[in-house]
This record gives sequence, structure tokens and C-alpha cells, in this order.
Amino acid sequence: MNDETKEVIKEVIKQINELAPYKIVLSGGRGEYRKVVLERKIIKGQRCYQIERYTDKQVFHENSGENDLVDSLIHLGVELYRQINVFAAGEEWDIKVSKKGKLSVNKRKTETKTITISGNNRKKKYILEEGMDIPVFTHLGIFTKDGKVVHSMYDKFKQINRFAEIVDDVMKSYNKPSINIVDFGCGKSYLTFIVYYYLHEIKGLDVRITGLDLKEQVIKDCNDLAEKFGYTGLKFELGDIHGYKSDMDVDMVMTLHACDVATDYALYNAICWDAQYILSVPCCQHELNKQIHTDDLAALTRYGIIKERFAALATDSIRGLMLEACGYKTDIMEFIDIAHSPKNLLIRAVKKNVSQDKRNRAVADAEALCREFGVRQTLMDMLKEDGRV
Repeated sequence: MNDETKEVIKEVIKQINELAPYKIVLSGGRGEYRKVVLERKIIKGQRCYQIERYTDKQVFHENSGENDLVDSLIHLGVELYRQINVFAAGEEWDIKVSKKGKLSVNKRKTETKTITISGNNRKKKYILEEGMDIPVFTHLGIFTKDGKVVHSMYDKFKQINRFAEIVDDVMKSYNKPSINIVDFGCGKSYLTFIVYYYLHEIKGLDVRITGLDLKEQVIKDCNDLAEKFGYTGLKFELGDIHGYKSDMDVDMVMTLHACDVATDYALYNAICWDAQYILSVPCCQHELNKQIHTDDLAALTRYGIIKERFAALATDSIRGLMLEACGYKTDIMEFIDIAHSPKNLLIRAVKKNVSQDKRNRAVADAEALCREFGVRQTLMDMLKEDGRV
């Protein structure tokens, strides 16, 4: 390898470092080690790269500080390897050196919705894949000890990845080094832990997440688990969503399956905090179901199950319109396949410059829906009461 190629590789290494990769594989070695694998892990509460160096008969292990990646690659003699594969969130690099010393770098986006086709099989490309070292996945029983998805947890694995996709998508334009998140009604906190892991360990952000729930034992268990894995930015508090006060500037609010009007209280808090991102999976919308009636569209309320489902959809429509009225670009989307859960809608709202005309129209549409079916809705009432809409 000539000096010019070596200098180019050094520049490439600097770019790799900026990706904060979770795995790097050096192969085609021409020295003592035929292959070297660097994988980001948490060992004794400290983030680092575990380095495995392979000879023909043995494997040698050592650890290197997370911030020492460039020095580690140079120390390993990266120029002695003909191929380097880099794996980072949303991106993979293939770097090859020909026998004549010519360097080629191929980059590809690994968007979470990409489908890799092999023969007649379609394989989903996930953000959090089998084989990745995710200790909390193993503890929660989603992964086996060798990193395989437990068969009975595959639906949960898909749900978690779907949520990670949504978080990744809304934050593509986020350019701050830190983020503050409140998770209302966190429960056992599968998704809370994974959001922390993804944003902190893979994206490299300084993350503070507060999970709130009414179950004392759940809060204790979650705090113990956060301490076990050294997640110092993750804490859990016992408390009610309604009237909750935060001691930080909140950038994102998550609320997953907060029952009935608890979702409205969570959305109201997020709006009052001017949170940049809101991700909400509503649950058990009883409020409108108790009130809803109409003469002109009686077919929608004649049958119990139709009435229940329509009331839930109407509730989420009003919530979406209220978010638009408060300056959020809002989508209501499928969270997971309805085959896995009937509670499969997610409200995604991102703070944007929404025109006053669109805001006014959103309020008018919500009011028209309420008049037609003779209902009042909690989020709408709260926002009107304090003059926000």
C-alpha cells in the first residue's frame, strides 16, 4: 500500500469515528491477525470497544475506550487489511483495497424500511438486529444469551424496532448533542430502555429520560435495572400524569398505552412544555364512547363494537387536530400490524411553523365533529380553557 493510500485511509478513519459505529470488521489481514472485530459494548458500566483479534488458531481480547477508536484502528495497523466493514445506525460502509493498492469506499444507507431480497425470501432490515450486543434485551428476555430473538418475543422485538424506526425518523433533523425525554405511563419500560440505549449508545447523544408510572414496584424495578446497566441518564418516578411538573426542558414526550384521558393529560403537558416531538400510542378511549350520539349518522352508533371503534377513532382525530392547532405537524399512523394488537395507532407530532389558517381550520374541524356527535373531549377542553386554541 503506497503512502498516498495510507493517508486516504487515515482520513476515512476520522469519518468512521464520526459515525459512532457499533461494529467494525477488519478482514483479509496480511499480518499476524487475519481478522479483527471491534464491537461497542458496556462492560462494568463503562462504554468501550471490545476488540477481538483472530489468528488461525486463537482469539485475543482487549478493550479500548469509546473515545479512542481512531487511535485503536491506527494501532491495529488498519493498512494491513484489504477490507473494512463498518456498521452504524442507518449506514454501512464497505472499504476495500485492491492488490494494486487502489482504495474504494462504498457507502449505503440502511433505512429501517429497507427490504433485502434473497431468492424468494424477504428479510426485514431492523435498526436493532439479532446478534447486536444489547444487554437489556437479554435481561428482558427478548434475546437469548447468544443474541438470538426468543421465539415467543418476536412480536415484541418487531414492536420495539418499529418504535425505534419512528424515533429515528422524527429526529433526522435533530442537531443538538443532548435530549431530554419524559415517558408517561412507562410501565415495565421495554421501549423506554431501548430508546435510551438507541439514542445514547448508538446515536451518541447525552440522554436524560424520566419514566413516570403509578405502580410503585414497577418504578423500583425499573430504577434497579437502570442502575444495573449503568444508564445514569435514565430514572423512574412514581406519580400521576395529570399535573406532573418536570425539572428539565423537555424535548420529547412519549406516552404508550396511557389509558383513556391519561393520554390527553400527557399531550397537554407536552404542548405546555413546547416539546419538539410527541409520540403517543393511545389506549382505552372510553370518554367519547359514553357521550357519543347522532340522529343523522345513527348507523355509526347503533352497534356496540362499531360505536366503540368509531369513538376511539374520533377521539384520536380530535387529538391530532388539537396538536395541529397548537403548531405541530401531525400524523396518525400504524404502529404495529393490527394482527398483533388492536391498539395499533400512533400519533406522531413534530413542532413546526404551522400557518394560522391551518391552525384555525383544525379547530373548526374538531368543533364540527364534536357538534355532530354531541361530545366534549378532554384535551380540547383543557386547551380552550387556558386559551391555547
